[in-house]
Amino acid sequence: MRKVIAIDGPSGAGKSTVAKRLAAEFGFRYLDTGALYRAIALGLVNNGIREDASDETIRRALNDMKVEFTRGRVTLDGLDVEDSIRLPEIGHCSSVFSARGPVREHLMPVQKLAAENNDIVVEGRDMTTVVFPDAWIKVYLDASVEARAKRRFDQLREKGIEADMEGASRDVTERDERDSSRDIAPLRRADDALYIDSSNLSALEVIAMVKKACDKEAVR
Repeated sequence: MRKVIAIDGPSGAGKSTVAKRLAAEFGFRYLDTGALYRAIALGLVNNGIREDASDETIRRALNDMKVEFTRGRVTLDGLDVEDSIRLPEIGHCSSVFSARGPVREHLMPVQKLAAENNDIVVEGRDMTTVVFPDAWIKVYLDASVEARAKRRFDQLREKGIEADMEGASRDVTERDERDSSRDIAPLRRADDALYIDSSNLSALEVIAMVKKACDKEAVR
């Protein structure tokens, strides 16, 4: 495995923005695991798979499903689905299906393969605890519910998607509950992860803190 900068944290903490910029500055590859899970959710929904489907039903649906993340875009069975996976309803389904064993099993090798030949920056919910427990740098990026809801609201409005602050706050809170209480790979802070509260920080300030941690690790 090459160098991995792994960033975990709740929805709306700014992980994607920070990870993309870090990857660009370090010359690492960027892996958006959230996009992978959203693509899987889209595929399952398109195949009529319900949220309460059995593991075997989900596993059968995944057998012929191929998800890839290349050049900053996610594809599902060869089709670019980057725009479709950003819809609020797919975000909800992604949070639900990502707690299912067959889905995590299906994407585990896809994520690990990314680090075999490339230095990467990866973000998600269990990157530092399950997928890359031996990552070079581990970060837990957090923020208040209010700050994350505002970011979610602004993101949806920028994409021309109808949204309101109440709905954005409810979405963030519900995802927090699902992500932290699920039986398989729940969201939690790794003991050796750098904790950053980004509520009142800019992306550049967060990046500076991570780069400082990288510099310290590099001289050990």
